[in-house]
Amino acid sequence: MSSTYLGMPSLPVFGTGNLNATESFPQAAKRELKNTQLRANLAHATHTIRDKRENAVAELPDWEEMRDAGSAIKNATMANLPALLEAFETNFTARGGIIHWARDAQEANEIVTALIKETGETEVVKVKSMATAEIGLNEYLQEQGIAAFETDLAELIVQLDHDKPSHILVPAIHKNRNQIRDIFLREMEEVDPGLSNEPARLAEAARRHLRKKFLSAKVAISGANFGLADTGTLTVVESEGNGRMCLTLPDTLITVMGIEKLLPSWRDLEVFMQLLPRSSTGERMNPYTSLWTGVTPGDGPQNVHLVLLDNGRTAALADQMGRTALNCIRCSACMNVCPVYERTGGHAYGSTYPGPIGAILSPLMTGIKSEENNSLPYASSLCGACFDACPVKINIPEILVHLRGEDVDSQRAKVKVPTQMDLMMKASEWAFSDGSHINLLEKGLPIGKLAAGRAKVIKKLPGIAAGWTQSRDIPAPPSQSFRQWWVKEHQSPEPRRNPAKEEDQL
Repeated sequence: MSSTYLGMPSLPVFGTGNLNATESFPQAAKRELKNTQLRANLAHATHTIRDKRENAVAELPDWEEMRDAGSAIKNATMANLPALLEAFETNFTARGGIIHWARDAQEANEIVTALIKETGETEVVKVKSMATAEIGLNEYLQEQGIAAFETDLAELIVQLDHDKPSHILVPAIHKNRNQIRDIFLREMEEVDPGLSNEPARLAEAARRHLRKKFLSAKVAISGANFGLADTGTLTVVESEGNGRMCLTLPDTLITVMGIEKLLPSWRDLEVFMQLLPRSSTGERMNPYTSLWTGVTPGDGPQNVHLVLLDNGRTAALADQMGRTALNCIRCSACMNVCPVYERTGGHAYGSTYPGPIGAILSPLMTGIKSEENNSLPYASSLCGACFDACPVKINIPEILVHLRGEDVDSQRAKVKVPTQMDLMMKASEWAFSDGSHINLLEKGLPIGKLAAGRAKVIKKLPGIAAGWTQSRDIPAPPSQSFRQWWVKEHQSPEPRRNPAKEEDQL
């Protein structure tokens, strides 16, 4: 039976936009580690947030049961995602909203740009959104002659400094108060030249800067923390009130949301409204929680659009081991406990999604074969702290190991000749297959001791093993192995047999 082409474009296999690193993690990390101010800022901020979270979590006697519930809800959502998306579309459009489906970053950017141009506006205000950062929307709009103004304080700081976010929750976590004051003095119009580094004064300067934008903007762009399939409701949680201003004042509201952000029902939201604030900001509840369902005549935006974004999420969903990465609710708890992130910061990861979750989410969405992203699964010590902190129990270490295996298989497919690792594993197989093989290798221990020299340490190894000695020395091996010592001390050699003497005795 022959198939008929219906003219429907197929989904792209992997995501595009700000998901692909431009350099490998080891190279980027080596550069970032030299920034002592960055490391000091990160250590202070992550430890502060971590301590607040631990106190907030300790208040709930059923915290682990809450995590189990969150994990179960997200797993069920991913298992039934196509049907839930259809239900959400039906309910959203029935209440006056308009849905647009975007397969990748390019399509999403084109859709948003076209919607803005229909209004005739050239300026928009934005609520903090990981999805729009992922597709590079601000940069795309600028190319089209449209100015996008971030209204979240941390996002504003990053935007004014022409920088990139370094953290999921606190984009400007890598900057201290002195640096922020200098940015405001340099980039803000009509700012007080005597501006101090006091948080209240900095917040006031930002508020004055944004007030005109809030009151004049006709178009706003937002992300969404959750979408509720049974009613077509969208949710944004935030701490500053800027989101509420953007979601209610403009005439046109355009939301960009990843397809994985759905929850089946309103009842499910109860669980996540307890998990998210405690895991992210260490608070019992969010200061501002905004929910809207379509269009309400005479109240709020009357032109409401939602761009449902795939951009590699379908590819991640197809990975049976890695698909739980899509359960992420963007709380950043894994980043605040990660020893690797604390020292390198978010820029080293190269993607919109840094830290432990980014080390699995970016390769899953772009494919492990994507240039430079194949190094991200190795950006971990596999200590497991991220798994313990995750409010929806994403087993990040397990997925990291899975992706490392995928990378090894991918590299092996490219190179037909055995790699150094292949040869080392083959040699290990031979060595451990028989005790006599080990005995033979142990006789070479004195050679290793000689190579260590007078310092009694081996400072440099050749080939692939050189990676080990880049950051540590290896102690000189002993002159004899334990097995050799045991034979010498506890097992005296048997006397040689004399057949002639034995015959005389008979």
